[in-house]
Amino acid sequence: MHTILTTSIQRASNFIQKNEIVAFPTETVYGLGANAFNGDAVKKIFVAKGRPADNPLIVHIGEIGQLPSVVSKIPPFAEKLMIEFFPGPLTLVLSKSKKISTAATAGLNTVGVRIPKHQIAQKFLKECGVPVAAPSANISGKPSPTTWQAVNHDLNGKISCILKGNPSRVGVESTVVDCTGSAPIILRAGGVTLEQLRRIIPSTRIGKKNYQDAVKSPGVKYRHYSPLAYVFIVNGSEETVPMKSSAYIGMQRIGRKNFGLTKICRDQNEYARSLFHFFRECDRKGIQTIYCEQVSEDGIGLAVMDRIRNAAVQ
Repeated sequence: MHTILTTSIQRASNFIQKNEIVAFPTETVYGLGANAFNGDAVKKIFVAKGRPADNPLIVHIGEIGQLPSVVSKIPPFAEKLMIEFFPGPLTLVLSKSKKISTAATAGLNTVGVRIPKHQIAQKFLKECGVPVAAPSANISGKPSPTTWQAVNHDLNGKISCILKGNPSRVGVESTVVDCTGSAPIILRAGGVTLEQLRRIIPSTRIGKKNYQDAVKSPGVKYRHYSPLAYVFIVNGSEETVPMKSSAYIGMQRIGRKNFGLTKICRDQNEYARSLFHFFRECDRKGIQTIYCEQVSEDGIGLAVMDRIRNAAVQ
């Protein structure tokens, strides 16, 4: 398969309308989309990524008017979250519409839905004319792509089209919140923080992971976000033994200064924005060990540590 690289929103949306799969930019990471109404189109995503079929996808829409075609019921507290955070890096899990393919929801009667804040993503999704099911546009388990070049590295020759855009601003995936119960439950930390959610709905809490049950959110059951290198979490006060085949990312310098690759971030937002790109740079340079500084789990630090812990599982 020849993968088309384009900046044309209309050209990229034509592939979705033909039930092909397209990578596109969002403010979180690049997504790999297909017509959420068409099960055969959605299955192409799983094939291209090597993704397990029991790992549900998030359905993306370009405007709130498309919501009735995706979900069947919206609780009042979910409406409040939509008013505050749509469009943005927030996914809400709700009861699905019958129109959405069960291939996109891993057979569940719930679906995650969000409206990206990214302008190109919004224009693309509106042009598609259908809801678009989309996980991150990478080989399953690897670091999510925050540039179109990273998508091209993983999926060139496996997908029909890549819609090129700027690097992702947030750098980690959307926060996923289960809204099918009596109060919001965070299934995956992401670009909208716990503190932000609690300002709107004080009863919002973090859910417990149960890997034996069917999961309503991507990014919580299988190993994700992992570079080829071994990943270790270190405290900023610890002394490491840097080598040219090792790398370090964090907000303060530690150890001696002879790492093969180093990234010092100004704050947690830059840490989140840089993490996946740093992992991919380490792979490109043949780094064997990556040290990641542990940060406080307030704000987006919760999402940063979630991604690092997941990557560090060996």
